[in-house]
Amino acid sequence: MEPGVLYVVATPIGNLEDITLRAIRILNEVDLIAAEDTRTTKILLQHYTITKPLTSYFEHNERFKAPLLIRRLQEGKNVALVTEAGTPGVSDPGYRLITEAIAQGISVISVPGPCAAIAALAISGLPTHRFVFEGFLPPKTGKRKNVLKSLAAEQRTLVFYESPHRIMGCLADMLEIFGNRRGVIARELTKYYEEILRGTLSDLAEKLGTTTIKGEITLIVEGHTLHHKSQ
Repeated sequence: MEPGVLYVVATPIGNLEDITLRAIRILNEVDLIAAEDTRTTKILLQHYTITKPLTSYFEHNERFKAPLLIRRLQEGKNVALVTEAGTPGVSDPGYRLITEAIAQGISVISVPGPCAAIAALAISGLPTHRFVFEGFLPPKTGKRKNVLKSLAAEQRTLVFYESPHRIMGCLADMLEIFGNRRGVIARELTKYYEEILRGTLSDLAEKLGTTTIKGEITLIVEGHTLHHKSQ
């Protein structure tokens, strides 16, 4: 029996219109959809009248769920992997399943689409020809500062994800270690309350300090240049 195909399908990060025609077709054709958050995915599937079996696949069950999905693929079933929003594997579950599928000789096919990091970088106004994606920094200040110190001399544009309740501490640590570089905060991208803030790190901290911070945040920071003071 020929094994099935694992499709890694990018889904909207907010606006449901941000899905490709190919992604809609693949989700309609596969035998099973493995989703990080079945509640969010159900909304997407209902919007596009897609009726396919859905199973959960997230950070805390992927250790035992990945082998089950591999078995289905080996039985000839086609599986679509989707995350809660954006591209699977980019700071989201998917790595374990994808690497195991590759190891088992199963075809893994990308169905590209939305990614918050790329969407924010593209409109940041900071250099886009060379960049580093760091995802989420450690939540604790000490470990976060250690990571930031390791990035202080990095000349490429830096891209981070951050949560609303940690963003102020993150900006304070960056200001201390990086100096007052240019930065961009992209919040709730493609959603109704989308907000783009530009300025220096101190500017961003000041702007955020006057409001209640909610929603997903992508933070873009200028890389090290000769005019930056070493910290």
